[in-house]
Amino acid sequence: MKSLRLISPFILCFALAGCHAHVVRVTLSNTSTDIVKTIIVDYPTATFGKDKLSPGETFSYAIKPLETGMIRIQFTDAQGSIHTYNGTTLHKNDDGSLEVKLSQSGVAVSAKIGS
Repeated sequence: MKSLRLISPFILCFALAGCHAHVVRVTLSNTSTDIVKTIIVDYPTATFGKDKLSPGETFSYAIKPLETGMIRIQFTDAQGSIHTYNGTTLHKNDDGSLEVKLSQSGVAVSAKIGS
């Protein structure tokens, strides 16, 4: 009985080590020579944002899709024009990354996502 109590914590540790959180890492990069601001990223069941990104600045955020739906990205360029991207469908338990490049003329998204 004593040996079972000693082994139990090790079994629990091994079991937990096998767990994997399914997240999608979203990386926002300002590839332009001017500031972009009021960046909003909507995804199924949640939203996150960033006030501004200076030229060359990058910001990363991990999201956990809980439902299926499209991602929507909106931001304002240095002249005050609003740019919107609708696309890249996320599914519950997706795992991977989204590289989002923002410029004064729009958004370019590169997705590496799987379940």
